Order: sequence, then C-alpha cells, then structure tokens
Amino acid sequence: MDHQEFNILPEGCVSTILSFTSPLDACKSSLVSTIFQSAADSDGVWERFLPSDCQDIVSRCMVPLKFSSKKELFLRLCNSLLIDGGRKSFKLEKSSGKKSFMLSARDLHITWSNESQYWHWASLPGSRFSEVAVLRTMSWLEIVGTIKTQMLTPNTKYGAYLILKISDRSYGLDLMPSEISVEVGNNQVSRNTAYLRLAREHARKQQMESLFYRNRMESLKSRVVEGDGSVPSERDDGWLEIELGEFFSSENDEEVKMSLMEVKGHHLKGGLIIEGIEVRPKH
Repeated sequence: MDHQEFNILPEGCVSTILSFTSPLDACKSSLVSTIFQSAADSDGVWERFLPSDCQDIVSRCMVPLKFSSKKELFLRLCNSLLIDGGRKSFKLEKSSGKKSFMLSARDLHITWSNESQYWHWASLPGSRFSEVAVLRTMSWLEIVGTIKTQMLTPNTKYGAYLILKISDRSYGLDLMPSEISVEVGNNQVSRNTAYLRLAREHARKQQMESLFYRNRMESLKSRVVEGDGSVPSERDDGWLEIELGEFFSSENDEEVKMSLMEVKGHHLKGGLIIEGIEVRPKH
C-alpha cells in the first residue's frame, strides 16, 4: 500500500495502526501527510506508548508535570525527572518508551555510610540528586542497590550501572579488584570483577601492581572470573559508569540486587564519589 492509498483510510484507523508501532515510528509517520500528522499526535496513539503505571509515576514526581496531551506527557517523561522525594530519577527512552531508573546514593545500601569518619554526604554540582556519598577512608567497600522488576518494562534486557567519580586525591581504590554482581530473585545472573580506576590508567597500573597484593588479587580473581576486570567508562554528563551486570525483566515480580564489593583487601581506600545506580534498557 503506497502513501496515497493510506490517505483514504479514516484517521481513527491510521491512529490504531500507529499505536502498534513505536514512538520513533509514529513521529516519522507524521511527515507522510496531514492525516498521518493528526493521527500521530492523537492521545489514542500515545496512550499506548505510555507505561501502564504512568499515573503512579506522575504522582511521585517532585515537580508537578503540566501537559496538554498524551504526546506532550510522553515527551516530558523522556527527560530525567526526580521522584520519590528526590531519592530516584525516572525517564522514558524516547525511541521505544522503555523505562529507566536511577537510584540515588541515599537509596542504596552503602555499608557504614552514616558513620562520618568513613563517609560523608555532600552536594555536588552536576549531580541530579541533592546529595552524593563521598568515601573518606575505610577498608571495607560494599554498595548494594535493589529494584523490583515490576517497576521496569516487561520482557526487556536491562543493564545496571554504578555511577561514580574518582577524586584527584583518591587512594587505594584499585589495589584490589572489586566483585560486581547482579541477582534476580535467588538466582545470580551476572558476576565479574572491576577495577575502580580510569580506563586510560588501567594498562599502566596493571604493570605497576605491588607484589604485596598480587597473591590476594589472583585468589580473588580465581573465585570470581578469570580476566583483567572491567573499568569505569566516561559518560556524556561528566560522570563515570561501570556496568555491574545485566538481567532480563520477566513478567514475574522479582527483586533485582545489584552490588559492588571489595571486602577482602583490608587496606584503606578513599576518594570514591557515588551518585547512584542506573538501570536502563540494553540494545
């Protein structure tokens, strides 16, 4: 069927057809004709692209949302919005309508984060949240976040990412690899090692590792997985991220546990800044 044949269809029929496509396809189709443009902007189309718990999410926003159509609401939800008293952020993926969340550092379990001699909470320019967690000094590093699969888009592969910065005065963070893992329900679906160092420093530091730590490092690696471990990568927003693992959001409502731990080194470390854990669709 060519464009002219489509133009003889009633607008309601075109809207129904477009509602079975994607937000990206609907936007592209608006260029076909005035009938397509009208249909592509209709509430009936964009209602299908909004998540089923859309009203609940809107009610949890820190700032009330103003919108005059379902399409406008969708586009507003494609910008990162603070929810749950500012402890999380939420956004929709513009091309697909799939949901993403970021759990703030305050929404994570960070061992001894309320003990001021180990961690302190600070306001940092460039963070979407009012507070970030800054590691002063300690030997035990344990960061855990949880989210329910029911909050996410069903039947979607997700990645979990720790969002962080490493201060200029950091020390001891990369002497030992950290364990990173993702569990869904009672099943561990991803397990690996990671180094809290910038990628450009990774090769150089590997060659300079202290003999004092080598045996313990090899022991930890053999317990987790063989390999050099991953390192943080730079994001467009100025932060770093390290992938903790990936998982599939099934129809079942299960708890996803995402973690980074370095609890075997028994050496002091400091200068790590934690913004949160982001959970977003993978392609």
